[in-house]
Amino acid sequence: MFHEDNDVSFLIFDVEAVGDGDLISKVKYASENLSGADALRKFRDELIEKTGKDVLPPTFVLPISVAVAKVSSDFKLIDLSVLDEPEFRPSEIAKGFWAGWRYYGRPTLVTFNGRGYDVPVLEYAAFRYGYSIPDWFNLSAPAYEQSRNRFNRTSHLDMMDLFSNFGSTRVTGGLNLLANLIGKPGKSGVDGSQVQDMYDTGHAKEINDYCRCDVLDTYFVFLRSRVLLGKLSLEEEQELVAGTKSWLEERQETQPAFAHYLKQWGDWSPPETSDSDA
Repeated sequence: MFHEDNDVSFLIFDVEAVGDGDLISKVKYASENLSGADALRKFRDELIEKTGKDVLPPTFVLPISVAVAKVSSDFKLIDLSVLDEPEFRPSEIAKGFWAGWRYYGRPTLVTFNGRGYDVPVLEYAAFRYGYSIPDWFNLSAPAYEQSRNRFNRTSHLDMMDLFSNFGSTRVTGGLNLLANLIGKPGKSGVDGSQVQDMYDTGHAKEINDYCRCDVLDTYFVFLRSRVLLGKLSLEEEQELVAGTKSWLEERQETQPAFAHYLKQWGDWSPPETSDSDA
C-alpha cells in the first residue's frame, strides 16, 4: 500500500520552538542587563498580560522540534519522523529541513498556520545559521511562481489559509477543532503553551512526540480537505485513513507517540441527519 521515498509529493510538517533568551535580552531589554532566562521570563509575562498567551514571535525563537510526514502523490503516508533525533539541535534541524525539501524535489509543504509561524521560524533559522535556499527565495521568478507567494499552492498549502479563505474568516478552534470534526485526537495532554517549560526541564523528546501527533492531525485534516476539493472520494479517504491506522499500529511498540495517538483515536462516521434537516 505504501510508497517508496522516490514518490514524495507533499511534506506535512509542524514546528515547535523555544525562546532565545540571549537575543531577547539584547534586542528588547538592552539597557537592563538581564540574563537570557530573566529576559525570556519578562517577555513571556508581558505577552500574557497583553494577549493572554505567551506565544513568542518567530523572530525570537529557535526550532527544537520539526516533525515531517512524507506523503505520496496519491496522498498515502510514506514515513513520519522528527529531525536531528535525539540531539534536536536547532542548527541541524533547520539544515535538515531545507536540505530534505530540496532532496525530494521541492515537494509541496503542507501546514496549519505554517505561513504565519512554522515557515518563518525555519526561514529565520536559515538566515541565522547562514544557509542558502535560493530555490525558496526565488524572487527573480514571476510573482505567481515564487515559492513564498501566498497563493502558490504548489509550493505551500496552509490549511488555515484554505479554511479561512485567506483570512476572510477566523478558524476558531484551529487544528484541534478540525481534527475533532473528523474523529481524530486533536490536542491530547500537551499544547504549544507548554513547550518552553517542558524544554527548560529537559523534556525535548516529549516535545517531539507531541509534534509527531500534531503532524498526524494535520495529515488527516489534509486528507479530508482533498475530499472537499474533489481530489479524493470519501471512500478513498476512508481507505487511506484505515491504512494509516494499520501503519501506526505496526509501529506503536517502538514509537510511543504513535501508541499515544492510537489510544485517543476516533473513527469518523457521517453525522445523522434529523427529519427536519432532510
